[in-house]
Amino acid sequence: VQLQASGGGLVQDGGSLRLSCAPSGSTSGSYTMAWFRQTSVKEREFVAGFRWQDKMTYYADSVKGRFTISRDNAKNTVYLQMNSLKPEDTAVYYCAVSPRRLITSAVRQGASYDYWGQGTQVTVSS
Repeated sequence: VQLQASGGGLVQDGGSLRLSCAPSGSTSGSYTMAWFRQTSVKEREFVAGFRWQDKMTYYADSVKGRFTISRDNAKNTVYLQMNSLKPEDTAVYYCAVSPRRLITSAVRQGASYDYWGQGTQVTVSS
């Protein structure tokens, strides 16, 4: 499975961006996809997750109400709509996928995911 992530860029404080992640190759209908982010001074952290089979969504407290994770079945793509961006959202964002329907406690753990995209930079200027 390969993941193609895109949509990062430079935006001003309060602006919006939409990230996309499209898995290619063999994926089951029960997979779980998530976005994580990392900076040079912070460890990788969970941002949002989506469980394909039952459409359950999960968010980090820091992004809840501002970010929305969704899917497009026809395009087999998961999106992360990021609104009201803040400078502290600046990071490299990675999409990740597990071929399994992860239990809730595992969705937020990076170790649960088998495949990772190349990362896309998001920079929010103040």
